[in-house]
Amino acid sequence: MKGAKAIVRSLEEEGVKHLFGILGGSIMEVYDVLYDRGPRHILMRHEQCAAHAAEAYARVSGKTGVCIATSGPGATNLVTGIADAQLDSSPMVAFTGQVPNHLIGNDAFQETDIIGITMPITKHNFQITKTDDIPHTIKAAFKIASTRRPGPVLVDLPKDIQQNKLTKKFAYPKDVNLAGYKEMKSAGHAGQIKQAAKVLINSERLVILAGGGVIISNASLQVYKLSESLGAPVATTLMGKGCFPEDHPLSLGMTGMHGRKTANLAISECDVLLSVGCRFSDRITGDIKHFAPDAIKIHVDIDPSEIGKNVQANIPIVGDARLVLDNLIKAVGRLKSKKNTAWSRKIAEYKKEYAPVYDYDSVPLKQQCVMKAINELIDDKTIITTEVGQCQMWAAHYLNMKHPRTFISSGGLGTMGSGFPFAIGAKVAKPDYKVIDVASDGSFLMTGNDLATCVEEKIPVVVALLNNRYLGMVKQWQDLFYDKRRSHTSLGEVPDFVEYAKSFKAGGIRIEKLDEIKPAFKQALEADIPYVLDFHIDPDEHVLPMMLPGGKPQEMIESH
Repeated sequence: MKGAKAIVRSLEEEGVKHLFGILGGSIMEVYDVLYDRGPRHILMRHEQCAAHAAEAYARVSGKTGVCIATSGPGATNLVTGIADAQLDSSPMVAFTGQVPNHLIGNDAFQETDIIGITMPITKHNFQITKTDDIPHTIKAAFKIASTRRPGPVLVDLPKDIQQNKLTKKFAYPKDVNLAGYKEMKSAGHAGQIKQAAKVLINSERLVILAGGGVIISNASLQVYKLSESLGAPVATTLMGKGCFPEDHPLSLGMTGMHGRKTANLAISECDVLLSVGCRFSDRITGDIKHFAPDAIKIHVDIDPSEIGKNVQANIPIVGDARLVLDNLIKAVGRLKSKKNTAWSRKIAEYKKEYAPVYDYDSVPLKQQCVMKAINELIDDKTIITTEVGQCQMWAAHYLNMKHPRTFISSGGLGTMGSGFPFAIGAKVAKPDYKVIDVASDGSFLMTGNDLATCVEEKIPVVVALLNNRYLGMVKQWQDLFYDKRRSHTSLGEVPDFVEYAKSFKAGGIRIEKLDEIKPAFKQALEADIPYVLDFHIDPDEHVLPMMLPGGKPQEMIESH
């Protein structure tokens, strides 16, 4: 069997159903096999979009996403998407073509050292030098990508490896033993679980902070049970959004720089903070000296390197979030639980006082009005993706998500242009869901050419474009911190996004008035083609409240 066929067979054995990629000279052998067999291949129009689509596919489905590109520029174009997956702990395997082994290091045509380039931004990477190693290496790649703290793995495929034949019969292993790497199913240290349970029971002002690790480990139900048993309010990070239903009375919404003030105040005033699957990034904590200053901090994370990295934990618990929470629930159940009504009343007062305002009747349209319309559309089969910038924070702050794996956004890397290919990957993973990308003109133009992919591959996603003709988040910082000196943030008046969409044979609607919002969404969501909804919004509206960079979480800018 030729190496190229062994690669495709390995993907079949692994249960891969979809690939996102673009071919080129160094990967054509694999694509020749894909002509006759293998997973469905989605031909993207840019490799960065292939990586983003694979990441969203993984985050929505819980499976490992797969992208593929040729050598040189094809491989380097994957880099941004790979880095995004690394920072957001998304399981992904990226395959790259490479020049033949005997030409590596000779500056051959379209040769790049993709192993060296991606070493800092992958969980692991491989370059196959023997054709017989293909099944074992691919199995190892999927195992590493999907276990412990997930992440991207790159497999580099020299062309001669694809062309040569295996010297033995193809056999795909059920498992592989990897030196220095073991799967981790720890349920936490029993003593620390017991200690944490006592602290939780005796707390007067408890807050649970749920991060992306809750979603990755499928621990949303456990967070829900623990919250209800203790009467504990739940705040989420951007990556944890959706793991706890945001229409629940105990939901505080998102915390952090652009989070809800209620969430930030609750964390600032709590006496116990139970953080699960959260790495305490600077966007969450602000000035660490003022982050939950009086709280006993219990930190649950599968990655021991995250414990104490940014915020010192009083009770560290290393383990899988779902298994640890199962044990915590049992331990708490064995103790006498009490619910603090004074804390509950205070949280309810904060939620009432600082509730997001959605209703505005003005021209130009307010972004809040668009968010209100999307909120009314969200049901059990709705996935929201976002671009990066103001549009991302409008969605994160204002949209109420009820289920895990339904809100997909770039957290750690903050990658402009990611939301649209995220929507593509999400729709391929869940074709019976409606998928809406909350977008902006600046971010969407970075990857909007993949409208061609949506049309040709029949992937009907909806782009809700918040069009203010600015790089909005940078402009907001310029207005607030640089005396309104808007240096190079105006995007001008081109393109006409309706005509842009129609040039791809997609749908497009321009919306400028309040009563046009709902009909536009109805038309787009009932269509069988992708749609761009061009909302002409107030260019001077800021996403507020906002925590000062490096500031105190409880002190937020509330007006401008």
